[in-house]
Amino acid sequence: MSDEGNLERVKAELDRFRVDFEAIRGELGRVIVGHDEIVRETLVALVAGGHVLLEGVPGLGKTLLVKTLSDALELSFQRIQFTPDLMPADLIGTNVMHEGEEGGPRRFVFQRGPIFANLLLADEINRATPKTQSALLEAMQERSVTVAGTTHVLPPPFFVLATQNPLEMEGTYPLPEAQLDRFFFKLLVKYPSAAELESILDRTTEASNPHAARVCAGDRVVELSRLARQIPIARELKRYAVAIVMATHPESPMATVAARRYVRYGSSPRGAQAIVLSAKIRAILDHRYHVAREDLRDSAHSALRHRLILNFEGQAENVVPDEIIDEILREVEPATAAA
Repeated sequence: MSDEGNLERVKAELDRFRVDFEAIRGELGRVIVGHDEIVRETLVALVAGGHVLLEGVPGLGKTLLVKTLSDALELSFQRIQFTPDLMPADLIGTNVMHEGEEGGPRRFVFQRGPIFANLLLADEINRATPKTQSALLEAMQERSVTVAGTTHVLPPPFFVLATQNPLEMEGTYPLPEAQLDRFFFKLLVKYPSAAELESILDRTTEASNPHAARVCAGDRVVELSRLARQIPIARELKRYAVAIVMATHPESPMATVAARRYVRYGSSPRGAQAIVLSAKIRAILDHRYHVAREDLRDSAHSALRHRLILNFEGQAENVVPDEIIDEILREVEPATAAA
């Protein structure tokens, strides 16, 4: 096939990418009131193959978001309420004794836990003990779990959406840095406006409740992820993404004043990966075939806010990571443009 024919094929595939993405978002919009940015960012993370940490008070529709997403994609869905007495076996499963037929020998059979689903909602993840939280680590990173020396592969696509309540911190176990770093995005769910709250009442207190129709197969999500990775990014924009991440490290020459003063540890390389991958998806949705500087900037807050570990001074002064990221985007951008 000629280069021109190959280019046309790629353009057609990306056009279908936008159609499928918008169809999924449209179905979510029929059920979810408001939260347009949360819906979009969640879909971006899903297509990128990452996981999402949602922070917000109860009752804002976080569970409904994941359930509706599973309906639109016809994917299996499980919800786990994390509590202090939840054990790793309750999450990933365990071996149980199976009686042999007609006096046959007994044998152990692996009983799968709720983690064996395409979409997993980990509700109030910070209420479980570190032992149970760590059970998610292998699953989120390797897409598999190991029980009694045997590895069990999770069904693709595998997407974890975890929630935590910022108000109720007593009796909780804050997520360690290694666990936080496994999340592609951290999204902040805000309280709906008065108009949105009225619309919620209209949809939930009347006889008919809207439901999402299936618009895309689960396998298509894997295909969309493959297409997104083919979007090119210029070398100077990769360096810009690197500069943003390096500016979060207080010991780096690129660090801003706020990063040096309030940050203990900056973002890991996964932060840069999340910025670039999500920027490629944003480029496609904006009808472009290459990444722009604005795509990287739009991805920075969601990709980095949970990867900035504040020092004692930052915690004492209630510094918000988004404010540090704002300063980084103001200061790093001109320097990179001039380079």
